[in-house]
Amino acid sequence: MKTAFTRRGFALATAATAMFFATAPHAFADAMTLTDIAGREVTLPDTPSRIILGEGRMMYAVAPLATDDPFENIVGWKDDLILYDPDAFRRFETAFPQDTARMVNFGNPYSGDFSIEAVLENEADLLILDLGNLFKAEETGLIEKLDKAGVPVVFIDFRQNPTANTVPSMLLLGRLLGEESRALEFIDFYVAEMRKVTNVVQSLPAEESPLVFMENAAGWNPDSCCNTFGSYNYGRFIELAGGVNYGSSVTTGFRTDVSLEGLITADPDVLLGTGANWAEARPEVGATLLGYDGDVANNEARLIALSKRKGFADLRAVQNGRMHSIYHQFYNSPYHFVAIQQLAKWIHPEAFEDLDPDATFVELHDRFMPFDAAGQFWVSLP
Repeated sequence: MKTAFTRRGFALATAATAMFFATAPHAFADAMTLTDIAGREVTLPDTPSRIILGEGRMMYAVAPLATDDPFENIVGWKDDLILYDPDAFRRFETAFPQDTARMVNFGNPYSGDFSIEAVLENEADLLILDLGNLFKAEETGLIEKLDKAGVPVVFIDFRQNPTANTVPSMLLLGRLLGEESRALEFIDFYVAEMRKVTNVVQSLPAEESPLVFMENAAGWNPDSCCNTFGSYNYGRFIELAGGVNYGSSVTTGFRTDVSLEGLITADPDVLLGTGANWAEARPEVGATLLGYDGDVANNEARLIALSKRKGFADLRAVQNGRMHSIYHQFYNSPYHFVAIQQLAKWIHPEAFEDLDPDATFVELHDRFMPFDAAGQFWVSLP
């Protein structure tokens, strides 16, 4: 459905951002000019109806806005959702079998297997890319090539700086999908759920903030330790949940490798890791297999195995039962408020005794998802 857009201002405060978002004058009734998350002004001649997702996991953000048929305006993607979150893919596949079957795998937009010819053959009218890959897209000439082919590119972000960019990214997607009202409804929910944590944390004494270490993809390489986040993504989630993020003290970047010796010396109060069902693509993985098909007993056993890795057993967090694992894919979706709620319960259990992330997750699905909540998305040492 085509929609005419007039000048409108959006001003929304979140825990980390306030952004003014406005449309620009346009020459045609259905044309739109917008500023994407990379700060690029992009003009589309019409409301897009044949969109390519630079990552399949962007469906996490599309689904809440176009719940009845999230694939209606999507012609293809990269196959990362299928490979690295097969549980979620199977939920989409069950709900929309014909749509998922027709999805074209365009490959990695930043490598040689992405075909401009295939984009044109499929009559795509928009490519949506992730902000974290802006440099690669520029370096490879992808944006320039698509511009010459008449296919606009728009950047969104749920990974690089998600707590700052989720609101404007959802507003962008709402416009691109013709679902502005739905986007505002989701944003209201997002802000309210974030405030359940941030309003409490701001009243807690700073000296009571425990030191927290987050291991990115714990067990991806079973014998390797460790990669962690700086003050971005899960590192920022920890800070908003009232913890002191260890990674922020060792890097100003998005993430970094740290040594086991450094972790042992820091001896954090709370030890966290991310996990997802990577076993289908990587059978040797030692991670917790969290997701829509997550099994409690299996994930507890896997977390126990992670706690027994060299150097981990003597850490205070392990000895005190404060080692936990949480769904990795929260780090790349607008649902990270659920993760922040669960982190807050682990970091400040008394302050957040009444907070119920499970109920939040169910409500998210009841209101915004095309399938029901199921599975396991976090686990603690038994």
